[in-house]
Order: sequence, then structure tokens, then C-alpha cells
Amino acid sequence: MAKKTRNYKWYILILVVLTNMFIIAIPMMGMSVLAKEIADDLNLTLVQVGIIWGIGALPGIVTSLLGGAIGDKIGPKRALVAGALLGGVLGAARGLADGFLSLTIITLLMGVVLPVVLMNGIKVLGQWFPPQQLGLANGAQAMSMALGFMLGSLLSATTFSPWLGGWRNVLIAYGLIGAALSIPWLFTKTNATHAADGDSLSIGDAVRHVAGLRNVWLLGLGLFGISGAVQGTLGFLPLYLREAGWEPLQADGALSAFHTISMICVLPVALWSDRLKFRKPLLLTASVMIATGVGLLSFVGGVLVWAAVLLAGSVRDAFMAIFQTMVIESERVGPLYAGTAVGFTMALTSIGNLIAPPIGNSLAAWWPGAPFAFWAVSAVFGLVCLSLVKEKERTKENA
Repeated sequence: MAKKTRNYKWYILILVVLTNMFIIAIPMMGMSVLAKEIADDLNLTLVQVGIIWGIGALPGIVTSLLGGAIGDKIGPKRALVAGALLGGVLGAARGLADGFLSLTIITLLMGVVLPVVLMNGIKVLGQWFPPQQLGLANGAQAMSMALGFMLGSLLSATTFSPWLGGWRNVLIAYGLIGAALSIPWLFTKTNATHAADGDSLSIGDAVRHVAGLRNVWLLGLGLFGISGAVQGTLGFLPLYLREAGWEPLQADGALSAFHTISMICVLPVALWSDRLKFRKPLLLTASVMIATGVGLLSFVGGVLVWAAVLLAGSVRDAFMAIFQTMVIESERVGPLYAGTAVGFTMALTSIGNLIAPPIGNSLAAWWPGAPFAFWAVSAVFGLVCLSLVKEKERTKENA
């Protein structure tokens, strides 16, 4: 029985990987590279594109926190069944939008659901995987995001759009695939070890408990700065390179390269973090690399653009894997409060993801690279917050 349980956790990991890819990552990055086609069809301005790109983060300020807390209360399985179904349906509905307002509203509604999916995917891994494998598990789910981002950026505009007859059919197809993933989640088993953890846990008590933890605040503010920088950069980069004279395939290829190098590096770095006494030095190093890469994009050209993209991209998803593991391992968090704690940090992050793209995009009127300079400053703010996090040394038993 114990062997079956040990094997079943890998099935859970595969399901989390597929869910992240087809409900969150591929449709999200597809919107980035399809932005030009969508803007031309719906007559959108650059600022409107930035608003649509960032608006999904607005409800995430609340639903990241509540989604994680609800998962702590009712269990991540139920949350993932509902989240996968609604996320897929809303993703498909974007293909039916007839203008800025309708696309903004649908994207806003997606922003209610997707954080619930992400939070509870992380929580379910915390339930099934022991501490010595948790970095690996979070690394795999982060790699799935990178793979989804890569596929979405590489194929959505240059391959799937011509094949399927335009951006609308691409988004509809992504949504239907995502909704279908609610079916395997419906039939998954629950880890008996943690199934009853939240039965007597009040959502309000869980939120108050997590909100009183200094490290959780610092981790959340750190990701606020880093994620806002990455979110803004990923949405703006294809448009920026097209305006600079790059061919569409090259512009989308730069974004794809960002996610490809991230996917390649995430598991080795995550495994490395499992073997160290402290994860924080790796997290800070990744933050420096992201800030530097984004900052370089503000003034470099030609082949140096590729160097900047690869520098920032090489650690993006490794950063997320280490970050999520550190949140769960924080003192007074653990599996019991994992959903609420991760949700709390993601709620702060959603604020950064909401405001960073439109503010950065609006600065392009100063000079084309100004948005990247702004996002680099945001990443430095995140770095400072993360440097203040206190991490306990992990012993051989839990390292």
C-alpha cells in the first residue's frame, strides 16, 4: 500500500504539470504573441493591450489568497476540479470577444479562477511529496510552466493561428483542452495523511495566522517586484522587437528562447536547492540575474538582446520553484497552511502583475526601452525584500 502511495504521487505531479501547461501557461503566453493580431482585429492601442495583459492579476489579489485558503479548508482536489473547468471555459470565451471591453471582462474573470488552480496545484504537491523531494516537485511544476510558455510563444501566432484560422480559434482550442482536464482531477485519490488537516481550520483563522508571519510578507513583496518585472517584460517584448524592425518569427523566437532556457535550467537548480542547507542564496542570485537581464533590454540591441533574454530567462522558473518551496518551508507554515501562505504571497504578486505592464508600456513614449528600465527597478525592489527573509538551516533529515 505504501509503495502504491509513493508511486501515485508521480501521477499527481504529471497531472499538475499538464494542468499548469494547458490552463495557465500556454493560453497566457499565446495572448502575448497574438497581441498584434488581436490589436489589429479589435483596434486596440498599446496601452489597452497592456491593460488586457495585466488586468487578469486584479482579482488575483483576492482569489490567490482565498483560493489557497479554500483549498486548505475543502482540499485541493475539489478546488482543482472546479478551477480547471471554469478556467478552460473562460479561456475559450476570450475567442468570442468583440472588443476591448468584452475581452477585458473575460480576462478579468479568468483572473478570478486561475490563481485558484495554481495555488492548489502547489498545495497538492506539498501534501504528496516529502521535504527532500519538494524542491524537485515544485521544480517540475515550474518547468511545466516554462514549457507551456515556450510552446505558447513559439506556436500560437506563427503556427496555430494560420492552421486554425486566426487568434479566436486558437484561444477556443486552448480553452477546451483545459476544461477537459477537470475530468482526471475528478477521479484522483486524496492523500489520507493530509485529507483531514483542514477540517477544523477556519479560513479566517488561517488568513490571520499567515498574515502575522514576517517572512511571508517579505517573500510576497519580493515576488511582487520580481514577478511584476517579468510579467511586464514578457507582454511587451514581442511588440517592442517588432517595432524595432525584427521579423515576427524572430520577435516571437526571443520570447520562446526565454522560456526554453528557463525550462532547461529549472530542474537542475531546483534539485541543487534540495541539497543545500539554505535556499535563499540561490533565490537572491536568480533575482540579480533577472534584474540585470531586464535592465539590459532597455538599451542593448542586436545579438545582445538575445544575451539579456537568456540571462533573465535562465533562472525565471527556477526562481519560482525555490520561492514556492521556501514559502511552504517557512516557520509556522508547513502543509497545513501551505495554500493560504502561497496564496497570500501570490495576492501581493497579483498587484505587481496588475500595475507593472500598463505603467511600463506607457513609458515607451519617453524612449522605446524605458519600460524595461522601470521593470528592472521593480526587480531590484524585490531583491531587497528577499534579502531580508530569514531562513532556518535545514538539517540532513529535512534537506
